[in-house]
Amino acid sequence: MTTKRVASTLVLSIMLISGPSLVLAQGGSMAGMNHMDMGHEIVIPKGAAYTKADVEFMQGMIAHHAQAIVMSRMAESHGANPQVMKLSNKIDQSQVAEIEIMQSWLKRYKQFAPDTSSWRHMTMTGMLTSAQLAELDVARGVDFDRTYLRYMIMHHAGALKMVDDLLNSALAGQEVDVNVFANDVVTAQTVEIGIMQKLLTQLPAK
Repeated sequence: MTTKRVASTLVLSIMLISGPSLVLAQGGSMAGMNHMDMGHEIVIPKGAAYTKADVEFMQGMIAHHAQAIVMSRMAESHGANPQVMKLSNKIDQSQVAEIEIMQSWLKRYKQFAPDTSSWRHMTMTGMLTSAQLAELDVARGVDFDRTYLRYMIMHHAGALKMVDDLLNSALAGQEVDVNVFANDVVTAQTVEIGIMQKLLTQLPAK
């Protein structure tokens, strides 16, 4: 099964499981981004191996990852259990490294590379709203574990949707590093969704 088909199938199944909260967070434009105005025009040189969609994907995924890091760094101070702490640390560390990869790619092609504050003014598929972030921030203990896992599953599904949208854009996702990165996102976040779904079943009932 191709990366595109894996991403499409998993996103659909998670949307059905997650219900309206995921649908409300979804954007309808390229790469799940419904706010992509960074004040920097994207100019693609003639004959370039990458497309505008590739640049938008990398820029948007930096913001998407940055919000996941903010969410994950709440775990320790909000009384997360050891398993959720282990997962949140993994997400934090891996996505910090991936942001550096994306920023380096954008700089190499002389495109604007957002910093990690970009999540505050960008809206993309799966990203939490201000109200959802506030809900996560007030939760403690098991309530935090449950809310974090539920919202991070939604967040990861959003990233898979961004990959799916990228690969469905004409000529996009063919530049080698973008293609490798998109595949890595699907692989890692699909595994993590499975882990989080299992952790949710192990939490005490409300």
